[in-house]
This record gives sequence, C-alpha cells and structure tokens, in this order.
Amino acid sequence: MAWQQLHIQCEKSQAELAETLMLEAEALSISLDDAGDQPLFEPLPGESPLWDDVIITALFDTSVNLEDLSQDVAQQVIATRVWQTKVDDKDWEREWMKNYHPIECANNLWIVPKWLTPPNPTAVNIMMDPGLAFGTGYHATTRLCIDWLTEQDLTDKIVIDYGCGSGILGIVALKLGAKAVYAVDIDPQAVLATHQNAERNQVHTQLQAFLPQEFEQFCQDNAILPVDMITANILAKPLMSLAPYFATLLKPNGQIVLAGLIENQVNDVKTTYQQFFEMDGDFTFSSQEDKHWHRLSGKKSI
Repeated sequence: MAWQQLHIQCEKSQAELAETLMLEAEALSISLDDAGDQPLFEPLPGESPLWDDVIITALFDTSVNLEDLSQDVAQQVIATRVWQTKVDDKDWEREWMKNYHPIECANNLWIVPKWLTPPNPTAVNIMMDPGLAFGTGYHATTRLCIDWLTEQDLTDKIVIDYGCGSGILGIVALKLGAKAVYAVDIDPQAVLATHQNAERNQVHTQLQAFLPQEFEQFCQDNAILPVDMITANILAKPLMSLAPYFATLLKPNGQIVLAGLIENQVNDVKTTYQQFFEMDGDFTFSSQEDKHWHRLSGKKSI
C-alpha cells in the first residue's frame, strides 16, 4: 500500500494549529523537523522545545484528498509553503534500524546497535538500544565524554554518572575497568533504560541506577562517598546549579567531566566550577557538524 504526505513549513507559533488540522483530517502520524539549522538541547521531562521555523509532515492513506486539505491549511495557517509527496510502502521497523550503525570511538571502543554484530570482536564493544533514552553514542556530547573516558585510568574506580540517560557512560566506564557505577537521572525512563542496557552489556551487577531523591537516600544509608569520578552530560544551567553538590560527592583530586555545552556557555560553567575544581581547558570536535558542542574536565580541589 502506498501512502501520501502533506508538508507544512511555518513558524512555531503556527505549529499547534497545523497539527490540529492534520489530526482532524485523520493523519496517521505527524512529525516535526527543523526547517533551518537551529540546535535544540535535551529537554527536561515534560518539556517540548521547538525550532523557530518548523516543517510539519503528516502521513495519510490514499483515501484522503490532499488537494482539498492543502487549500484548507493555506486558508487557516500562516505558512511559508505547503507541498505533497508520495511514500512507497516499506518495512518501517527495518527502515528505522537502517539509520543506526556501529560507531568507532577513541582507543578501540565501539558503540554497536543491539541487533548488529560488532565489526571488531576484539574491541571494547558497547551494545546499545538507540530507542530507549538520550545518550546512545550518536550525539556529539556523548562521544565527547566517551572519548575522555577512554583516556583515563579507570581501574577499580567508583563512578557517578549524573544525568545517565541510556546509561552509556557508566557502561563504558565499567568496560574500561571501573569497579562500580551509580547512575542518576530525573527521568524514570532513563533509569529503566540504564538497567536494561547494563544487563545487555553484562555489567548489571556493578551498576545501580536511581532517581535523584533515591540516590540521596542511598548515599545516606550506605558509605559510598566520596567517589573517584563524576560524568555529567546534561545542560549548562543544571550543571552550574549542581557544582556545589558534585563537590561533596568527589574525593580530593577526584575527576569530573562535563558536556552538553555550547560555546557561549563554556566560560560561565567553567567559572562556576573553578570555585570547587581545578578545571582544564575546554575541548570540542574539529568537524563542522559538531564543533559547537564543548566538553570541560577537571579535578576536585584539595
């Protein structure tokens, strides 16, 4: 069976109206894409940030008259353009899987989708489910942290992965020799994903995942602090507010790595952390695609 799509490019203020019209016309699915090149950051649970200029794509079966619907949309939505396309029927699950492939990180470490065979069986291979939570190795901020981890001596280290997402950074740390990882995230789905990916990589006996309040209670009930290392791939504002708390979690000379930063946020975050940590210079990728993402690292001041 073939399908048809209606595309609407408009400002974000018009997006809700356009979506409503598509749903009323019995759209089978609706997707929103960036019409320009505007980065969005990982949202907090319940947040839905949107680009300033949006392309809304609605999928319909062939019984819907898109010519009439296009005219109706043009009358009600202030749109830059409206157009139609045809879509051949496909095995959509396999199409989705095609978008993911093994990624070679630094120092012979690979991120491999769970349904694929590792291209290098002798490498450190992390098997991940790209559909569960943020942080599966395909975003520059995650890779920045992974590359940093591969350069550290993690033997028998105790690590806190704060803002764990899929759990990938904690899993990498364990595969590189860490003794234990305590993973924390405000999203219950991330806690679940972390548990599942830890089992998939046979490190579940060394990794525990918590919501923040659960972790604070766990720390009160168990003598795990201070730890050797913290990884935190989140956002600039939460990172800045967490700096004093992170300082209480790390032992003197304990290491910290921060990511999720763009260029104009680096100095503010670095200044905040310099009250508690000896911070190194920031690092970013040289590629044009990823150069706006930055990483900071440092050590807890004695």
